[in-house]
Amino acid sequence: MENFIVSARKYRPQNFSTVVGQSHITTTLKNAIRNSQLAHAFLFCGPRGVGKTTCARILAKTINCETPLADGEACNHCQSCLSFNDGASFNIHELDAASNNSVDDIRTLVEQVRFAPQAGKYKIYIIDEVHMLSSSAFNAFLKTLEEPPSYAIFILATTEKHKILPTILSRCQIFDFKRITIQDTVDHLKEICEKETISAEGDALHLIAQKTDGCMRDSLSTLDKIVSFTAGQLTYQNTLEHLNILDYDYFFKVMDCVLQQDIGGALLIFDEILQKGFEGDNFLGGWAEFLRNLLVCKDEKVLHLMEVSANLKDRYKQLSGKVSAQYLVTALHLLNETEINYRMARNKRLHVEMALIKLCYLQQAVSLVSNDQNGEVLKKNLVPEAAPQRLRAPFMVAASGKITAYTEAAETPAKNPAARPANGGSPATAPKLTIESGVTPPPATTPRPTVTPTPISKPATAPAATTSATAATSGIKLTGLAAMKQALAAKQNAEVVTSIPITLGALSVYWDEFIDVYRQAKRTSVVSNLQLAELQLPDPQEIAIISRNIVMLRFLEEEKLDISEYFKRKFRNKDITVTLSLDESKQVDIDNGPQPMSSKEQYLKMLEKYPLIAELKNGLGMELDF
Repeated sequence: MENFIVSARKYRPQNFSTVVGQSHITTTLKNAIRNSQLAHAFLFCGPRGVGKTTCARILAKTINCETPLADGEACNHCQSCLSFNDGASFNIHELDAASNNSVDDIRTLVEQVRFAPQAGKYKIYIIDEVHMLSSSAFNAFLKTLEEPPSYAIFILATTEKHKILPTILSRCQIFDFKRITIQDTVDHLKEICEKETISAEGDALHLIAQKTDGCMRDSLSTLDKIVSFTAGQLTYQNTLEHLNILDYDYFFKVMDCVLQQDIGGALLIFDEILQKGFEGDNFLGGWAEFLRNLLVCKDEKVLHLMEVSANLKDRYKQLSGKVSAQYLVTALHLLNETEINYRMARNKRLHVEMALIKLCYLQQAVSLVSNDQNGEVLKKNLVPEAAPQRLRAPFMVAASGKITAYTEAAETPAKNPAARPANGGSPATAPKLTIESGVTPPPATTPRPTVTPTPISKPATAPAATTSATAATSGIKLTGLAAMKQALAAKQNAEVVTSIPITLGALSVYWDEFIDVYRQAKRTSVVSNLQLAELQLPDPQEIAIISRNIVMLRFLEEEKLDISEYFKRKFRNKDITVTLSLDESKQVDIDNGPQPMSSKEQYLKMLEKYPLIAELKNGLGMELDF
């Protein structure tokens, strides 16, 4: 039995023309070889599996080719090319920086650079995963990389360019490899399947390309696995089964249920998905991508952004005509919020099912309502049979001498078809700003609660209210946004805040309330110190807090901002300032009992009570050291 060679090695490109998806780099390198404009150091960077090391080897082989072709490719017939293909070239050295990343490894490499090639023009050093080199190794490599011998060329390859020192980057000619597109991957896989006489469906190859996300090496490895799994017969279904990918047919079925508001059918399909072993976040991610593709289908300019097979594009286009763009945008936002909160949800299944139920009713909740001035405005109208009427935001209406606030219930056009004009304009019962001292909601065809207006005192000057009154009396119809802006301005001008006079009595009461917060938190030491603090009023707008010890002063300094905001809120005065000071003269003297005695004093006290201690001391010849 012959040895099996994986496709990633067997079909590894041997010249620039066979490199997939990197034409911007291969063309540049071929032109540089043809015009003899080779740099002394190259840096190939990009995602994994896109051809960085492959291009480095092809470049090394082509540079030393004895009879290069006119287009800059290697001939593959000379002694240099044959030795390279057999892996016996003495002029090409590869170093894996992931396992040889010390200073000694780089010094050994620098010592080899000194020797000129025995055959050929150049000695090429390929350093793979160069970002794994240590800082010391990079620094030891700097001088050689900047001024190498004329026969030495360095090719560095990395997947993480940001980890390489800027001093290294400035000495290299940088080539950025891009991810291989899905279509390029599919074309390459088809070519390999034809060479290996493998039967493969186009949709199956699309699945492999989408799963590997632009990495050709992963695509070839996945192809080998599925070929072994299916005995050379790649179909869409067995590829789905092997890669554990959620079939797009499920999303089309769910979308049909959503459009028909069939909650039961949507929940049953989701249950079937769970029974196949998929998690809820897999469904949310796939469903969001499905809706994104439907949104892309609505604009021909961005149709190329949908990387699916041709027959699937037709299904997307057909379905996208049944759904509005407003619905798709709102649904995508809902799914995004659901996916963000999925991990925190305890009942994850219910979390996803609630999103499905919302999507089923979202179609009728989002509608386009024409407006006289603004054209079509997106509004949310709840169906009368399904939910109660939604209340509008409160409006502030200016009147002569008063500003009246009221909240008006929205009129549903479905319940009052006679209220809508024949020309399709705004309903006749649409809410309008009315200039009256007492405003009541406009009459409706259906019973609804009447909200009593709440009068608000008028300030000295109310420019916003005057503007509103002028607009109404002049017959200018305000849009909803303009009315809300004027209402907000009128409300802000109408709010006349009356400050509470600052007195020592009120200050003492509020201070006790502030202390109660720490008392409830059982911080007894803080409470006792705060009670010792003295409050004074040196100025009508200034509150002075005098502390009797430095510990309390430090605490008050940390809490000064909260104390200041507390008093401003209580006295309704934003001009209050709080000052802190320390008065040690008011320190309370605390009787701590008898003072401790020194060692000598203790000895003399013992002699008074026990005279025999002196005889014991003299008998033993002891000397006391106090």
